[in-house]
Amino acid sequence: MIITRLDPAPEPGGPAGLGALRTDRGNLPLHRIDVRATITGLAAGVAVTQGFRNTHDVPLEATYVFPLPERAALTSMTMTAGDRVVAGVLRERGEARQTYERAVQAGQRAGIAEEERPDVFTLRVGNILPGEDVTVELTLAQPLPVVDGTAEFRFPLVVAPRYIPGVPLPGDAVGDGYALDTDAVPDASRITPPVLLPGFPNPVALSIEVRLDPAGLPLVGVASSLHAVTETEGVLAIRPGERVDRDFILRLSYGQEAGADSLLLAPDDSGAEGTYQLTVLPPRVSGAAHPRDVVLLLDRSGSMGGWKMVAARRAAARIIDTLTGADRFAVLTFDHEVQRPDGLPDGLAPATDRLRYRAVEHLARTQARGGTELLAPLRRALEILGDEPVPGEPAGGAGSVAPGALRDRVLVLVTDGQVGNEDQILRGTAGGLRGVRVHAIGIDRAVNAGFLGRLASVGGGRCELVESEDRLDEAMDRIHRRIGAPLVTDIVLSFDGVESLAGTATPARTPHLFPGVPLVVSGRYRGSTAGGITLTGTTADGEPWRRTIAGTVLANSAAAAVWARGHLRDLEDRYAVAGGAALEQEIVATSLRFGVLCRFTAYVAVDPRPATAGGRPHGVTQPVELPAGWEMPELTAMAAPLSVAAPGGAPPAPAPVSLGFRSRAATGAGPAAAGRAFAMAAPPGLGEAALPPTGPGGSEPGAGPLAAEIAAEEVRRLREAAGEPLARRAELLDDLASRLDALAGYLTAEAGGPHTQELRALVTLLRDAAVPLEKRWAAALELLERLAGGRPVPPGREEFWKR
Repeated sequence: MIITRLDPAPEPGGPAGLGALRTDRGNLPLHRIDVRATITGLAAGVAVTQGFRNTHDVPLEATYVFPLPERAALTSMTMTAGDRVVAGVLRERGEARQTYERAVQAGQRAGIAEEERPDVFTLRVGNILPGEDVTVELTLAQPLPVVDGTAEFRFPLVVAPRYIPGVPLPGDAVGDGYALDTDAVPDASRITPPVLLPGFPNPVALSIEVRLDPAGLPLVGVASSLHAVTETEGVLAIRPGERVDRDFILRLSYGQEAGADSLLLAPDDSGAEGTYQLTVLPPRVSGAAHPRDVVLLLDRSGSMGGWKMVAARRAAARIIDTLTGADRFAVLTFDHEVQRPDGLPDGLAPATDRLRYRAVEHLARTQARGGTELLAPLRRALEILGDEPVPGEPAGGAGSVAPGALRDRVLVLVTDGQVGNEDQILRGTAGGLRGVRVHAIGIDRAVNAGFLGRLASVGGGRCELVESEDRLDEAMDRIHRRIGAPLVTDIVLSFDGVESLAGTATPARTPHLFPGVPLVVSGRYRGSTAGGITLTGTTADGEPWRRTIAGTVLANSAAAAVWARGHLRDLEDRYAVAGGAALEQEIVATSLRFGVLCRFTAYVAVDPRPATAGGRPHGVTQPVELPAGWEMPELTAMAAPLSVAAPGGAPPAPAPVSLGFRSRAATGAGPAAAGRAFAMAAPPGLGEAALPPTGPGGSEPGAGPLAAEIAAEEVRRLREAAGEPLARRAELLDDLASRLDALAGYLTAEAGGPHTQELRALVTLLRDAAVPLEKRWAAALELLERLAGGRPVPPGREEFWKR
């Protein structure tokens, strides 16, 4: 870890952070963040002010690693120190760095803002004088995504710790973060800021204000997901004292009629060219879905501990539950290892009730551990989906479809996305994504939305973000409607009277039309604004689809910047896969022309008046909060990059490079719980003998022995956990509800008799947090004991529960 100290060394004075400064004169260097947003219709303009204060006796250089919305265009930077206001200039990144370094060495105040990832940025401010405040204001423009009539304004506030794979590189680090640079993440030290320990006094004053202007849209509701907000004279604001440890999320409900099909044409000031934005609402009808081949990837790495793991298991189980007898599927759970459920084949398996239950039972046992080695499971999933599709199987067999039928290939990733090797992952999977739809489900309060959005966009799917358990059910309802075939695919745009500039459309891969999700494409045009766009495609049932939309001229100064941001993201993704000097030059030229920051440019501001005698000021890297809901990293062998010497003088073998995170389920529960917390989280795998044969022509398991054995195991678990802390017991009930939900789905009314409906009622009760825990616990015991009918736990299972 990087431990930053002043000379003389500050007094510890209580709990500090990893790389944090704490003295009797306060924390350094960031002291406030102000976010001022104006939402007009479905677009937002944002001003972010970061205030730095030097309470010490030497000049400082402050470094702050922070997130911004990945769809936002950063269009200006202003640095203010006392009465000195300096506007930033956008330059090629290398040139901007040289300008900044020369200014700092010459004793001038200077600031530089750089992009590390689409949603991760670094700000450095040099030569902050003792006792001085320096502020930097960044201006952003961003569109608001709309799904099911609800627009979302998401503003991230903290860069979460990320897993850094690979072998450490020789030489000096390129940044001041805690991780060493590796061959997989060459800039790891630039995206891993120091982390404050839990309980550290609030180091940053945060304020967020949002002004709303529906711009004629029928706004019917506003909801803040993770922060309490107040409303005063039309301005929404968070309460004082909030920590910078989770995303700010505001959802604006416009109902199902949020807008209409439109083609907006925004001419440049010169009039020769302009920017178009096309919005197309999905049709209200749905066709017959194709049978699917689905591979589900569930991240079980250490950062997924606590509520995130519970939510991820529930989400994955509900996806499995959407499969039909015509589908095939595979399930992979991964950290630094990849596992699949016992009893399922290496490849795709027919989605019979028996095998789906095996998959859900495996998911229910999954606990957080290890590091997020994402590339290997993604490649394995694409290999599974890359097998030749089976056009048909014998009539009456499980998973049978009509001869010659097409199959949709779908990959679903459930994760928090906290990895540092995003470019390596995109580069390593690009070839296998052809013909596969990738849906990403991001679960976290500080999710890596930039990477998951990139992956879903390249994979032609959707990205859904879940920031709390309360949000899970709503999000999963939306996901289930999009896991199936899109409403319209193979969409082609034809321009009539408007000359589109080739290669400028963003996203680069025209999205499919999914239920409840408008198609939004923007690009550049030249010449006449009289005309429109015709879209053609194919519906889910194979019918041709066509729609023509006339253009409307609208003065919109932010349109070009928002388009440029999306286009630059596409170009940067291409560069991550293929590289090339020509592509880099195109990225730089686009960035400079439209004044939008990218990975190869930087905003730099220099106050020409000298502030010090020159020389290098003392550097301080601002520590960041641990994201809400995370456990503190364990400073074990996984806390730093290691190379493990191989025998016989062979080259060192790479070891995982990350911070290890503990699950809340495994901590704070006392000695008894600590020894068996993970084992108690789910039942053991059912042996073959426990699964009765499937019935003729179907796949329903018999209710008798299977249901009774499962119920007996659940009763044993509840009895053994009766003395656990309330939080632990509540988590067990969440897990139990997921398993019983799956079991109820596999028992027909005939096979399960009255128990089927009773199980469903119990699941509803277990998930109702308003019902006291003891009442839910007693109801579960009563029904499960009755369903078990006195059946003992099968031999050989006793030792499992004692581990």
